[in-house]
Amino acid sequence: MVVLVGGCSTSHHSGSGRSGKAAVAETAENAKPGTADWQIRHKGAAHEIEGYADHVSVLPGQSFRLFVSTTTPGFTAEAFRMGWYGGAEARRVWRSGQVAGVRQGAPRIDATTHTVSAPWRPSLTVPTSGWPAGSYLVRLTAASGAQRYVPVTVRSPNTAGRVVVLNATTTWQAYNMWGGYDLYKGPSGGDTDRAHAVSFDRPYDDTGAGKFMTYEQPAIALAEKQGVPLAYATDNDLHADPGVLSGARGLLSLGHDEYWSSTMRQRATQARDHGVNIAFLGANAVNRHIRFGSTSLGADRLVICYKDSTADPMSKTNPAETTQDWRLPPMPRPESDIIGIQYMCFPAEGAFTVYEPDFWLFHGTGVRAGTHFPGMVGPEADALNRAGPTPSTLEIVARSPITCGNSPAVANASYYTTHSGAGVFATGTMRWVCSMRGRACGHGVTDAGRAFVTQVTGTLVRAMAAGPLGRTHPSRPNTKELASAPK
Repeated sequence: MVVLVGGCSTSHHSGSGRSGKAAVAETAENAKPGTADWQIRHKGAAHEIEGYADHVSVLPGQSFRLFVSTTTPGFTAEAFRMGWYGGAEARRVWRSGQVAGVRQGAPRIDATTHTVSAPWRPSLTVPTSGWPAGSYLVRLTAASGAQRYVPVTVRSPNTAGRVVVLNATTTWQAYNMWGGYDLYKGPSGGDTDRAHAVSFDRPYDDTGAGKFMTYEQPAIALAEKQGVPLAYATDNDLHADPGVLSGARGLLSLGHDEYWSSTMRQRATQARDHGVNIAFLGANAVNRHIRFGSTSLGADRLVICYKDSTADPMSKTNPAETTQDWRLPPMPRPESDIIGIQYMCFPAEGAFTVYEPDFWLFHGTGVRAGTHFPGMVGPEADALNRAGPTPSTLEIVARSPITCGNSPAVANASYYTTHSGAGVFATGTMRWVCSMRGRACGHGVTDAGRAFVTQVTGTLVRAMAAGPLGRTHPSRPNTKELASAPK
């Protein structure tokens, strides 16, 4: 094993009553020179280089190990903190020397659950001394020039006074086909041989950070550009750390955050009930109920989801913890209870259409009732849950006619406030974060759509950081007037 020493950078300070200093630290970090060369330049052939870390997240100063396999004689590793950095959107904080390359063993597949793991030997240890909290991509570069990412979060030791950016690590893993199995399909291409549990003890497929790049990176750049106090955590941390939202100003769920455990949902709900704002910038959030399990590398490195209560062995001992959609038996708990709206459609396609033009987040955007932004709704969408549970203070702020498969439907965006003062905003579309790229998002998204999403999200992040949204922006319930509206 090779132990390598990294460079230094300024760490964040956090704590109750210190949000002003935290904002200064955020601004100072993003004022540092960015690194233009941080993206994958050449992916190379399958398995030319790939790797994973033995921690999903670490505290600042805590090291982690990289497990790397390559068909080339050697490789290097570089760690990039994702942020704004004057538009560069990343800063390199560390790089290794040359490390000898090894082609590691084949995947191991559990015969019962189809869980894939990579029981490899560690290649190097990465120190994080001086790294600020944040979302990081470790870029591996093989001797051939082929590159892959390994995502790692340096989580904030204290979230008080900050808006917590939540990396959707359980969802990344649910869709990870490395080794031939994820929670959706197996080698057959269908769900008959899919995995019932997926492990973090393996690389991510494709570039190594596809879900992060599509559904999270643009929002992180935009949030850091606002200069407000931010903190970082993962789904795994929300499950494992009882104090992860203690004293926080807000929780920012990004573009696709589908897989939640009971503990994750309980902690987010309790935080909301103590005045912590929540924003869901995607759709299909909190849709799948999961459990965590352990692997040989540690606790909470296994995501368990049978998607069928009768197939889940837990059904015989603890039906409340069986892993199917949250809204389904044996104990239905629709996600609209915390989000406001809930998952409705895939595949969805349509224009985001304004319903309440005087909604406070839309101020200054120039929208009117019926203003629409092409391509912004999809590929999954949420809508009002007419059967409930629905917060009594729910305000529908967008009603977007869409195509759901081959049928017409209506998607929604929503906002509600609580007795604690917390505000909860949900975009109702999985393409909100992608739209921050404008035309580069594809799907007909326009520059006007990009300007709208960017302004609304910036306003949202700054307002969340200021305190409970309901104190200054109480919601205006309007679901009763929509009761007779076409579905």
